[in-house]
This record gives sequence, C-alpha cells and structure tokens, in this order.
Amino acid sequence: MRSHYASPVLERLCARYPAPRTQLTWSTPWELLVATMLSAQTTDAQVNQVTPKLFARWPSPEHLAQAELADIEEVIHSTGFFRAKAKHLQATARVLQERFGGEVPKTMAELLTLPGVARKTANIVLSNAFGIHEGIAVDTHVKRVSFRLGLTTATQPNRIERDLMELFPRHAWGDLNHYLVLFGREVCSARSPRCTSCPLADICPRNGVSQ
Repeated sequence: MRSHYASPVLERLCARYPAPRTQLTWSTPWELLVATMLSAQTTDAQVNQVTPKLFARWPSPEHLAQAELADIEEVIHSTGFFRAKAKHLQATARVLQERFGGEVPKTMAELLTLPGVARKTANIVLSNAFGIHEGIAVDTHVKRVSFRLGLTTATQPNRIERDLMELFPRHAWGDLNHYLVLFGREVCSARSPRCTSCPLADICPRNGVSQ
C-alpha cells in the first residue's frame, strides 16, 4: 500500500520545489561536513550564523586539528551541545588528516569512521557535496512527514531510511530529503499541519494527525 503514495508524492513535491538544496551555507565538502555536524539539535539558520567565523579562523581540517578545544567550544557555543560537538569536530579533523590526506572521503563506509558522523550526516555530505546517493538522510522532518504520508510505519531512522529507499528511485534520494524537510517546515509542521491547504491532502492518510 505504501508504494501507492510514493509516485504522486515525489511528483508533486518535485513540482513544488524545483531546485531543492540544503539550507546550510557551505562551499567545500569539509564545510558541509562541519555544518551538518553542527546542525544536530539546532536550526540551520543558527549554524549559518556560526560557520563564517569558524571557517575564517580554521579553514581546513589541518587548522581545526591544531586548535585549542576551548576556542572551538567558544565559537560554536550557540549551536548547543557545544562540548560534544567541539570534541567530535576536532577528532574528525584529525582523522581526516591522518587517514584521508585532509580530504573528506566519498564513501559511506569511510564517512562512518569519522567521530560523531552517523548515516544522516554521511548521506547529506555524499549527496550534496559529491552527487553520490547511498541512502536518504532522515531527520525529524523526514521522520514525521514520511509517517503521516503513509510511506513508513517505522520509528527508527535506519528502518525509515530503508523503507523510503525501497519506494523511491535512487536518483531521487538526495532531493527527497530536501523535499520532505522543506515540506515539513512549510506545510506539514509538527504542531499545526496545514492539512486544509496541503497539496497532498487527497492522497495523505494523515497518520497520527488528530485534527
């Protein structure tokens, strides 16, 4: 039954968002990796306020690897969980220097060896920085919208990702994340979904929506 919704969902969201992209500001794979790691439990807008100063001070893994941890914590403090994030960022920078010649790797397996990097971050980096589609990044918006649309009944990100990968063509995996995130922010919000004006209302089973 889930497959019944996949094609029209993809078609309509593609029409709504013809040029989807991450809301994080970045110019290199390293910058995208850092920004994505910082985005956990905060907003992209907040990360975008922090990264210009961060990259100006430490523009490469080599620079960040040699930084004082307290200095990194101070710069990223406003993103929340700053101690853990600073520790992971510096550890990742050092691993990139030691194992990958200072470059962000282009495989899922290698990205997952980086401290603080799980599948969501790896998928975002692979798709947006390299055009490689190994999976679908699942955040809170993707989790909520895909459940409401009847695309999955799972609650764990890895299971949700597998369900979505079975329903949608590989070439659309990267864009699908953007579609669901943007749609979750604009229409299918957590507290007050705009069901009456939703372009998917006629096919949405509204799972978990009480109104």
